[in-house]
Amino acid sequence: MSSTDVRIVVCVSCRDAGDPNIQPGARFLDALRKRLAERNLAIPTEAVECLAVCKRPATVALAALGKWTYVIGDLNPETSVDDLIESALRFGESENGIVAWKDRPTCFRKGVVSRTPPLP
Repeated sequence: MSSTDVRIVVCVSCRDAGDPNIQPGARFLDALRKRLAERNLAIPTEAVECLAVCKRPATVALAALGKWTYVIGDLNPETSVDDLIESALRFGESENGIVAWKDRPTCFRKGVVSRTPPLP
């Protein structure tokens, strides 16, 4: 599988605890799409209404057919975008979605909320 098999799903419904008008996930998705375009990378991104990790925005899921799915939280649109892109690329390069700890960018190491096995 290649990085183009990876899909980045971004929760856009959470609100900032300090300002309910701010949606960290929506801001993260905008920054992610901009950076992917700048890097000329065609990794599909999708906004979803809820990943049920409201206390750790911005939250994304890395998903691909036949691979474990990772949910990663605590992403910052100013500092985590490139790390998340590198995480998605490494996820895409892996055979089953499991990326070795030493090969995970910082946001992937620190932000994992869960991983779910692939459907049979």
